Amino acid sequence: MSMQELSGLTSDGNQFFAVSDSDNGTLRIQVMGRDCAVKRTITAPVDPFDVEDLAMTPDGTLWASDTGDNGKSRSTVALHKVSPSGAVERFRVTYPDGKHDAEALLIDKSGIPYIVTKEPLGSALVYRPAAPLQTDISVPLEQVARVSLSTTDTPGGPLEGTLDSRLVTGAASTLDGSVIALRTYTDAYLYPVPGGDLVKALSGDPVRIPLPDEPQGEAIAFDPDGTLLSASEGAGTPIRSVAGAAALARPPAPATTTPPPPAADQPQASPQSPSNSWQNWPLALTFGGIVLVAALVIGLRLRRRA
Repeated sequence: MSMQELSGLTSDGNQFFAVSDSDNGTLRIQVMGRDCAVKRTITAPVDPFDVEDLAMTPDGTLWASDTGDNGKSRSTVALHKVSPSGAVERFRVTYPDGKHDAEALLIDKSGIPYIVTKEPLGSALVYRPAAPLQTDISVPLEQVARVSLSTTDTPGGPLEGTLDSRLVTGAASTLDGSVIALRTYTDAYLYPVPGGDLVKALSGDPVRIPLPDEPQGEAIAFDPDGTLLSASEGAGTPIRSVAGAAALARPPAPATTTPPPPAADQPQASPQSPSNSWQNWPLALTFGGIVLVAALVIGLRLRRRA
């Protein structure tokens, strides 16, 4: 890969879109071929502070998550909505409970953005705007979920110990929104999204996929066919892929059972078939015998009286 400090990645199946967290002064989204060579740059006229993730909606709109805050110094963070031509809208948002560092962004099927924080202690927190986004004022966020990830022994990451396997460093959604993914420095966690309910999805049990040993893995994305893509800030590292990953998180289709056809020597009777009327023939014969005996007894009595 010819791009350094890659922090956000997405794909339309033909090309990759990537952002770096070191583009001071201008928001630049690099468009790369499948060989990872940069083919063009989408330049948006805003000055981001620390872009940490990138998401794309089905219509090709890109969302850059300017939410990095290692020093916990920002009173607001920003989301940049960028068209393929580079036209940009900047939305400032504010946490309700203090400052957070966040490196993961999800956009649900209705176009609502969700920010997932990077918490060294405790669970990752999930926020969404509490009101419609506006370009002229800051909009408050509301916490809607929390995600607890267990430590793993998957190698990778810049830190020592098991903290690397718990810190959320990126997020992604499939094109149809049916599966979302969160990643740490070492692993990816895939969640099915029933009915488009992203909050409900994050309360479920994910499928964990160990990722390749990357020096600082912060980017994750899906190809339209469900292939999972992983990338690192490390210079010269490739984009790696896990084919068919999204299918691992989708629930299996319900099985349809068809009654077996009747055997050749056992014809199937319909409810109107006369054969059904005498399925209890032993009972019928017994009842008939009782009626016949009763008739004989009555006949003998009538003869005696005569």
